[in-house]
Formats: sequence, C-alpha cells, structure tokens
Amino acid sequence: MSTRYSEASLRPLIEQLVAMRSEALRVESAFERELDQVAPPMRGSARNLLHYLALRNRDLRALQPALVSLGLSSLGRLEAHALPSLEAVLAVLDRLCGRAPDAELSPLSGFEEGRAALARHAHQFFGATPRERATRILVTLSAELAEDPDTVSALLTAGMDAARINCAHDDPEVWHALAARVREASQMQRRPCRLLFDLAGPKLRTAALPEGAESLHLRPTRDLRGVVREPLRVLFVPQGDPAPATPLHDERVPVVGEAFQRIRPGDELRFRDLRGRVRRVHVVVSGTQFALAELKKSAWIESGTTLHLERSGKEIARLHCGRLPRVEERLIVRPGDALWVVSSEVSARAATKRAPARIACTLPEVFTAARAGDPIWFDDGKIGGVIRAVVREGRGAPRLEVEITVASPKGSKLGGDKGINLPRTALPIPALGAADLEALEHVARLGDLVGLSFVREVEDVLQLQGELARLERRDMGIVLKIETARGFENLPRLLLAALRTPPTAVMVARGDLGVELGFERLAEVQEEMLWLAEAAHVPVIWATQVLEEMTKRGRPSRAEVTDAAMSARAECVMLNKGPHVLEAVRFLDDVLRRMQVHQQKKSAMLRRLHVCSLVDEALREAT
Repeated sequence: MSTRYSEASLRPLIEQLVAMRSEALRVESAFERELDQVAPPMRGSARNLLHYLALRNRDLRALQPALVSLGLSSLGRLEAHALPSLEAVLAVLDRLCGRAPDAELSPLSGFEEGRAALARHAHQFFGATPRERATRILVTLSAELAEDPDTVSALLTAGMDAARINCAHDDPEVWHALAARVREASQMQRRPCRLLFDLAGPKLRTAALPEGAESLHLRPTRDLRGVVREPLRVLFVPQGDPAPATPLHDERVPVVGEAFQRIRPGDELRFRDLRGRVRRVHVVVSGTQFALAELKKSAWIESGTTLHLERSGKEIARLHCGRLPRVEERLIVRPGDALWVVSSEVSARAATKRAPARIACTLPEVFTAARAGDPIWFDDGKIGGVIRAVVREGRGAPRLEVEITVASPKGSKLGGDKGINLPRTALPIPALGAADLEALEHVARLGDLVGLSFVREVEDVLQLQGELARLERRDMGIVLKIETARGFENLPRLLLAALRTPPTAVMVARGDLGVELGFERLAEVQEEMLWLAEAAHVPVIWATQVLEEMTKRGRPSRAEVTDAAMSARAECVMLNKGPHVLEAVRFLDDVLRRMQVHQQKKSAMLRRLHVCSLVDEALREAT
C-alpha cells in the first residue's frame, strides 16, 4: 500500500478529527441550558450550530489539503450537517486503516436531515418556493402602491413572493392600505405572498434642517463636455388640478392664472430666474390641463415666479408659478472641517467664521455613550469623521466635536434624516423603542413576518418574543436584521435565542453593516453570515442595493448582475422600491432561474454545459 494510505500517515489525521469531534460534543454540553430553552423541533438545528461553531473555532487550513489529497471531503461544505460531515471522513479513514468505524458515529441520514431542515424552515417562513426557482423575491413597497392595485398585482405576477413594508416611513393608514392591496392581489391570483413589516428600530439619524425656499432647479441633460444633449421636458399644470394623463416629462411645475387655457404649441414662456437670468421654454404639446415645454438652459425658479406667455414674439398674458416644494437646506462639509453634532433641541446651521457647522441628531443617548477618538459616519458612509471631543457640561447643549476626514474635496452635502453610524460606540438603547411598540400593535394584526431592526443583544430578541406573545402572535416569523458590528459579533447567540420561537430568518443588511464594519470587510462578513445561518438551518434574506440601478433607472450595472447571481445562495433576495421595480422583479426572476441549475448554497451544481459540446464533435470525428 502506498505510504500515503499507511496507518502511520493516517493516524495524525484521525487523532485531529477525533479531537474536533470531542470538542464539538463538549460545546453542546456546555450550552445545555440554552438548548433546553430552544423549541423542541429546533433543537437539532441548535445542536448543529454549536457543533459548527466548535469546528470553526479552529484553523483548518492545514488539515483541508491533507484530506483532499486522499480523495476525501475538505470539510468545506459542512454547514448544514457539521458532525455528520466530520464523522463520515473519520469513518473512511478508519476503513483505510483496516478498522471498523466507531459505532457512535452519526448515520449517513444526517446529511439529508440537515438539508431538509433548512428547506423546511424556509418553507415555514416564506411559503412554498416558486417553480424552477428556490430563492424567493422580497419587494419593498412604496406608499404610492396603496392606491395602485394594478401594479401590486403585476409585481405578484412577475415573481414577487413576499412584500416588505418599512415602518420607518409613512403611517398606519398607509400600512393598512398596502397590506390590503397585497392580500387582494394574492387572493385574486391564488398565489401566496407573505407580508414582512420592518420595525424602524433605534436608527440614529441627523435631525431635519431648516427648510429653505420653495424653489426648483431645472437642468437639461448635458454630456461630459457640458453641452446640452437634450432639452429638459417641463410639464406645466394648473395648480390644484389632479395629475392628468400626460406625455412623459422630467419636471412638473404648477401654474396660477386664468390665461393657462390660452397656451398653444409654438408659444413660449419667458421668465427671469433666481439668478437674474432670462430663460425661455418652448411649448411643444398642450391640452386643457397641461402644457409640455422644452428648456435648453438650466434655471432656478421659485413659487410666484412670473411667466410671460409670448406668441410670435409678443406677450399675450402673464401667469405665475404655483407652490413649489420647499427645499431643505443642506450643510457642505470638506475634509478637515469641524462639525458639531448637537441634540435635537438645537437648530442646525452652516459654518461661519466664528463657529463650525452644526447638525442635530435624533438620539440623546449618543452624548453619554460616545468617546473622543470614536469614528463617526454619516449618510451610509458617504461622509466620515473622528470625534475629537465630547462636551457634556458647561454652556450650551451637549455636543460631539467632529473632525471630517472623509468627504469630497469639493464639498459633500449633508442633509436631514440621514443615517449616523458609530461602529465603536456601545449605545445603551433597546432595539424596540416606544414608536416600535406602537407600530407592533398594527403589525401584529396585518403581517406574517416582523423585522427586528438594529438587533444587537439577546435581550432585544427576547423583548420582541415577549411582545408577540402578549399580542397572541407567537406564530409570527422574526427577521434578525444584522446591521451593526455588535449584531454580527453576537449572531450565534442571537440565533440560539431566536430558535426559541420559530420561525426565524436572518437579513444580511449590507448598507449599515458595510459602514459599521468597513466596506473592505463586507464580502467576508456576508459569507460568514450565510454560513452561520445555514448551520442553524435558518433561511437568509440577501438585502440592500440589489439591482439598485435597475430599480431606480431601468438598467442594471454589470456588477449588479453578478451580485444578483450571487444572491441565489440565499433563500430570499430583497429589492428596494423604485420607479422600475417591476422590471427589476422580472429581471431578477430570470437570473435566479438560470442560476438555479448552477449553484446550490456553496456547492456548484454540475449540469451539462453547452459550451463543452466540442467534446462531442471531437469524438464524432475520431470515429
């Protein structure tokens, strides 16, 4: 026998695997109390998670190539069946040494049980999988769909398997209407569609800035040289009239004046913009309720701007711009700037020669928890800085004195209601605040699933479980939304807690998570989350910026297509809202169906590749 297969060369491998198995069983015993609290049907999944954690607590990189050289499993795909995978390799090594395998080893059925448990739990959470596609599609609904049952029905037809309503936006009236539209469409099509309500959670945000003027910036499309590529299509409508069925347009401007009905194609509307520049728009189409005009130069207009209606070069009437939306002011910050973050009782202001810019935040707890030297990020990581000082006492309100380190050299804009991330600051706030508890009263009546946002501690999970029990909704599925560094570090314990009241799922919320952990770590972290969830036999929702460009602009980027294909490794993919979300659902449905035959979790599925047909040709020629 080759020395490769001699007992002397195999013995060290066997001893290492036996030690790993013993350690996995010791870990299971150490967590006996936690296992007793897990729901009985989920205890096998909880044990598998503990076994997996024990095995991955070692560096196996030297062991793996040694096993592969013997034609054995590298243990690289053991998530769903950790101990059976290890014991199967041990059994083969024992046979190679001429010994009978240990009678205590797991039966081969352990492999199928793990995979079946994950599939069963995903079915309990999301419902049945679509035909020819194992990965479900979750779509975030916008408030406008509450009055648009046709689009909701079209989303369901296109491939939506679950709908998401974000409780951080709108109000209970809108939530009820959206839920009704989904239930109606689901019943009409006889196609189940689960409803997920995301609780807002303790999101730290910038407070609203003072409102600016009621103005609008009209900008034609320009090429890289600044030359106008095509004029801006401006739709003028009588103020207060319902939105008419009109041609496609870029901007909408309400107009006040009885002369509106006199506007005809070929007329021009002349005005002086806020910078004192004279601008003209050429009317190309008109009707009783609208006038579509083209603008070839940029302009700023405001409520009350006078519009001179001209025909053949002569003024025939005057109109005025109606009420335009009030534009919120934004701060401009650059690297090296100082920025004060203050409590919400203090108004924001731009920088002056005597004082730095300041902006308020929504959570007062930040001023007691933050420390000098802590990093701070704004607006999904677009602006970053370091807290240089924390002022809690003395004159004025408490504040964080921040030095901006990451921003555009030309200046980055920071507005209200933008996220603030403090990745190294332990904020003493629960995942469920008063607003979440109030929202939960509605969610418990309307939904199938509830998202626990910014979950960090086991106590957060237990609190939500207790509230659902109080509301007699123990059956409601819980989504652990992993959005913070602390949540990721605690994921194993969060999973064990969630398994007390199944069903449950994990959302890889890549937006805040990327800011918290650093975008350079995001790829490895999302992999680890997929592995841990699979080890617990818990389904995963792949979320944040999936097909974002397509959802917003109608066409995906190349990188987005690859990301969408990778999302097939999860049990569900989430799309955000946008004007082209229907096209995005259709596109994602097609991508997931194609990937179904190529990839299953971490395993490549080896279907016949058409590109390999040259083999048939070569064999035919050879005969």
